[in-house]
Amino acid sequence: MITVYVNGTARQLADDCNIARLVDELGYSGKRIAIECNADIVPRSLYEKHMLHDGDRLEIVGAVGGG
Repeated sequence: MITVYVNGTARQLADDCNIARLVDELGYSGKRIAIECNADIVPRSLYEKHMLHDGDRLEIVGAVGGG
């Protein structure tokens, strides 16, 4: 198990977890979000390839519509 921090909250994940799996576990699949991992923006096209590591810090923000 690894520990990552999502929006400041510690979360335990499997050792082989990638960002796509985390997005799915958090219920964000299909939603308009942006993810930063360790101060770097991660493009959606790399979610499957971006493996998470112990101590990673992620910020996830959602798009808000309106006018």
